[in-house]
Amino acid sequence: MSNNGYNRNYNRNYRSSYNRNASQRRRNTKRRNRRRLRNRIIIVSTFIILIALIILVFSLLFKSCFGGSQDATQPMATETIAPSTETQKPTSNTSSNSAVDLSDFSVPNPKDDNSSATLEGDVLMWNNAVFELFKGTEDTATNYAETINNFAANAGSNLKVYSMVVPNHTEMGLPERLKSGDGYSTESQAANIKTIYSKFSSNVTAVNCYNNLAEHCNEYIYFNTDHHWTALGSYYAYKAFAKSTNQEVLSLDQCTENKIEGFTGSFTNIVSGNIGTDTVSYWTFPYETSMELTTETGGEALHCDSVYYEDETSGSNSYGVFIYGDNPLSVLKSDRQTGKKIAVVKESYGNAFVPYLTYNYDEVHVIDFRHWEGSLASYCSENGIDEVLFINGIMSANTGMQNKALSSIM
Repeated sequence: MSNNGYNRNYNRNYRSSYNRNASQRRRNTKRRNRRRLRNRIIIVSTFIILIALIILVFSLLFKSCFGGSQDATQPMATETIAPSTETQKPTSNTSSNSAVDLSDFSVPNPKDDNSSATLEGDVLMWNNAVFELFKGTEDTATNYAETINNFAANAGSNLKVYSMVVPNHTEMGLPERLKSGDGYSTESQAANIKTIYSKFSSNVTAVNCYNNLAEHCNEYIYFNTDHHWTALGSYYAYKAFAKSTNQEVLSLDQCTENKIEGFTGSFTNIVSGNIGTDTVSYWTFPYETSMELTTETGGEALHCDSVYYEDETSGSNSYGVFIYGDNPLSVLKSDRQTGKKIAVVKESYGNAFVPYLTYNYDEVHVIDFRHWEGSLASYCSENGIDEVLFINGIMSANTGMQNKALSSIM
C-alpha cells in the first residue's frame, strides 16, 4: 500500500476514534456537570436547612426564656397576650363605668414596733410574719388588663364583667420604712392596681377592695405563715364587691365563727426562723348551702353538704377548708332564692371569698382557671349566667404563666 493510502486509512481511523472519544468526553463532561450541580444543590439545601434549624432553635430558646417559662410565684411577665383579630371588638383605655376612683386609694398604716426585718431569699421576716416582695411592672399590669378586656369585648353585651385585684400582706401589713432596704425592695401594689384598673375598657367594672383592707390593716386579715388572706380579709373584700354592685351585704353578726388552730402555711418551711402557727377562721351562714364539686374537667360532680370542708384539721392544708381547696369547677348553692347566678374566675385567693356570695346568688359557679378547660363564654351561656367576676391576688395577676392560663379559657 502506498503512503497516501496508509495516511487516508490512518486519518479515517483516527477521526473515527477521535469522534468516539470526543463523544465519550462530552458524556463524561455532562455527567460531571450533573454531579457538580447535584452536589451544589445538596450543599445549598443543607445550608438552608441548617440556617432554618438554627433560627428555630433560637426562636424556641427566646420564647422559653422570655415568654412562658416564668415560675408561677414570680410576677415578671414579659409577653403580651394578643387578642384574636377575628373577633376582637374595639376597646377603650378609659373605664367609663369603673367603680373605682383611681385618685382615692387609702394608705395603709400598720402598727410598727420599730424592730428590724430579716431578708431571706425573696421574702422578708418581720414581727413573726413573712412578707413576699412584689416585683410587678407596668407591662405585667397592662398584660393582665388586656386579658380581661379581650374577654369582655368578645363575651357580648349581656354579660356583666367585674374584676378585683387583691393586694397581699406586704402592702397592708409591712411598715413603709421596711418596704426597701439593704439589697431588696418591693414595688407599690397600689400603683400596680391603679395601672390595671386604668387600662380596663368600659366593658369591665373594677372593684376596689384595697381601701377596705387598708382601713382594717391592723386586724387579722392575712396569715403570718402563709401567702393567702384570712376569711376576715376576704369578707372586707366581699363588702366592697357588694357595695360596688349595689347589693345587700351579709353581716358576720348573723353567722357562726368556726376555728382551726395550728395552721402551718406555705412560708413555714422556706424560712429558717420559727414563725409560729396561724388560726383559720370560717363563718357558717344562717341559711342552707351546698356544693357540687368536680375534681377534674369533665368528671362527675360530687355533692357536698357545705361550702366548707369542715373535717379539715391543723397542719399545712388548713386553708383547704374553703370550698375543699383548688378544684376545676365548684358550684356553690344556697336556698336564698335570689334568682341570680354568677361565675367567679379565680386562683386560690378566691377560695376564702366565694362562700359569702351565696348570700346574694342562688348559684356561684367557681372556675379555677389553672385547672379548668373550656370556654368561659360558652359555659356562661349554657348555664344562664350573666355576671362574671375575675378575682386574683396581685402576685398572680402579674405573673406571665398565670396570665397565659387565664387567657386559655377566654
